[in-house]
Amino acid sequence: MKQYKRLWVILAIIMIGSFTLLGYFGKEVYNERPPIPTAFVDQHGKVIYSEADIYAGQSAWQGIGGMSVGSVWGHGAYQAPDWTADWIHREVLGWLDQQAQRQFGKPYAELAERDKATLNYDSKVAFRTNTYNPENGQVTLSDDRIRSIQAVAAYYDKLFGDDPSMHTLREKYAMKENTLADPEARRQMNAFYFWSAWAASTNRPGTDVTYTNNWPHEPLIGNEPTPENVIWSIASVVMLIFGVGFIIWVWAFFTHQQHIEVEAPAADPLSLVKLTPSQKSLGKYLLVVAALFLVQALLGGATAHYTVEGQEFYGIPLADWLPYSLTRTWHIQASIFWIATGFLAAGLFLVPIINGGKDPKFQKLGVDVLFWALIAVVVCSFAGQFIAVKGWMAPSLNWWFGHQGYEFVEIGRVWQIALFIGLVLWLYLMLRGIWAALRAPGDKSLLILFTMGAAAIGIFYAPALVYGEHTHISIMEYWRWWVVHLWVEGFFEVFATCSVGFIFYNLGVVSKHTATTASLLAAMMFMIGGIPGTFHHLYFSGTTTPITAIGAMFSALEVVPLVLLGYDAFENWTVQHKAIWMKPMRWPLMFFIAVSFWNMLGAGVFGFLINPPISLYYLQGLNTTPNHGHAALFGVYGFLALGFSLMVLRYIRPTLKLNERLMGIAFVCLNLGLLLMLTTSLLPVGIIQANASIGVGLWWARSVEFLEQTPIIHTLRWVRTIGDFIFIGGAAAYLLQMAVGLMHKEPKAVEKA
Repeated sequence: MKQYKRLWVILAIIMIGSFTLLGYFGKEVYNERPPIPTAFVDQHGKVIYSEADIYAGQSAWQGIGGMSVGSVWGHGAYQAPDWTADWIHREVLGWLDQQAQRQFGKPYAELAERDKATLNYDSKVAFRTNTYNPENGQVTLSDDRIRSIQAVAAYYDKLFGDDPSMHTLREKYAMKENTLADPEARRQMNAFYFWSAWAASTNRPGTDVTYTNNWPHEPLIGNEPTPENVIWSIASVVMLIFGVGFIIWVWAFFTHQQHIEVEAPAADPLSLVKLTPSQKSLGKYLLVVAALFLVQALLGGATAHYTVEGQEFYGIPLADWLPYSLTRTWHIQASIFWIATGFLAAGLFLVPIINGGKDPKFQKLGVDVLFWALIAVVVCSFAGQFIAVKGWMAPSLNWWFGHQGYEFVEIGRVWQIALFIGLVLWLYLMLRGIWAALRAPGDKSLLILFTMGAAAIGIFYAPALVYGEHTHISIMEYWRWWVVHLWVEGFFEVFATCSVGFIFYNLGVVSKHTATTASLLAAMMFMIGGIPGTFHHLYFSGTTTPITAIGAMFSALEVVPLVLLGYDAFENWTVQHKAIWMKPMRWPLMFFIAVSFWNMLGAGVFGFLINPPISLYYLQGLNTTPNHGHAALFGVYGFLALGFSLMVLRYIRPTLKLNERLMGIAFVCLNLGLLLMLTTSLLPVGIIQANASIGVGLWWARSVEFLEQTPIIHTLRWVRTIGDFIFIGGAAAYLLQMAVGLMHKEPKAVEKA
């Protein structure tokens, strides 16, 4: 390790410093979260909503699908409204109508612009003034506000119930009939929605800024971007430019001095090693990856179709059994399950190689137990979510066995615990094979980094277990993004880089020095921006300016290493030509090249599009977010998992020749389908919505009136069907290739070798 000592020291400094920032400013999230009052009361002390109502409403919201039914504070689904923005606008309009009738004798909409401006000023004072009393924890509301709140609550009660007058609107919002059947639960959910709106429209004590940094955009009460928002947005762009220039200089000089070319061996070194029982048993993992991938693609197509037929699928009343909230939940969860399974399979395949070509004792048993445990988690969690969304599960059981309501971590807590235990078991199976290799003489830098990446994947799902059913949503968001951002977007990336480097080194097509150096540099670059960059998800989640500053500056650095991915793609392309025996590796390498492209476009370009605070202020909760999400999650981690699965298939079926036509269809259709999905639907719809959000407000950009009155949006949603069908065709071709490959019978001579 001596020759890499400087790199290890730099990496250690980055890791310690980055987690220190994440932890220190995490304390800011805890300390400055918007208060949940003991009660909202009228001027005579009568309780309108209590703290218990708000917490019970949070649970009711989780039970119907939570972030898969519209969004709160901009986080969630994009079909129904953002309930925070929608509530604020409706409540403010109700208040303004009362003032207009009292002062001018007619509705607010009929007033002259000068009179409207006067009332708008009054509404800003009325809504932005904080009446929270820290001594008794109560918020006092005026009679006018209470009447407006009651009117909005009555509207929501009809919308989330089965009132016939709201049927068309529910259909436009892709909400099932009787979304929340219990009237008392609807009243409590209204309390939660109102609290989220109160926090987003009330000034933080001692400031002229709301608890959510003036988000969402609502001109009627003066919710506009803060000066700090603009300042740190400019700073993030400057940081990006500096980072890109700096990394190109460093990379150019460093690689010029350190790159070492090697001559590929005459035969594939891995093919000369006898397959172990645990490696042979990985076929079922690969089949699950491909099958769940196709299921996820089909669910995605159905979910997208709900945007044009809110309760039907080409005339079939699908929402009666699989409503939008459920298909969207399963679509997201299936992606996490199959991508994670692909990564786990790749790690388990490498263990015997690391262990000198043999299995640790009982390794096959562990691999089989882990597989069936993962299957149980998938089946049980999906069943629990189905029962919860259908309204058949007791509210007291929902959090534990049903639907948590939080995007990407929706599965019930019992299934989360089971999944975490499974990941720890996977890590144990990994370490059993790695331990002996770590004790052997020689340089272990690459192996240590690989081990650290595996440990992070096994351990960093744990933050999903930190928060509870009634944890404050600001704190929940902090820990949720530890999972979504750090676990998925951070450590998966490092583990993937180390795994690819480790495989190429063992194949003899890159030197150990080159693989180690590249992996260490990649880990540094991903972590320095990726860890504190987690805060860019929390700009408007009840946090303060320091969170905005840290998130903006460091999230800009996340884009920096992506400028080098063209070089990475070139390396993956050329490595297949280093030896004739590398030819069977063509398709896994093609998938890795796709990763580089989508990492640059999806994570880099589309990610930075919504990263600066001023950009996210207007774009949060619009289709620009799933545009980034699809391009980054599938484009990067999806293609990685598919590439890893093909690589494992290539070695557990050594004589198999992949069907060039099937693989060509899969590769082209997946890339083309994804590209069409983004460029013909998600991105243009997001841009149209952005114009509405900037010009009028978020409530308007997400409203059914705007979406239905803009014909091009309806057309673009239908056009997306083309990309979806092409993509699903690619997923089907991939599954067919995987099934055919796993059914391939090896010659007896090969099996005995």
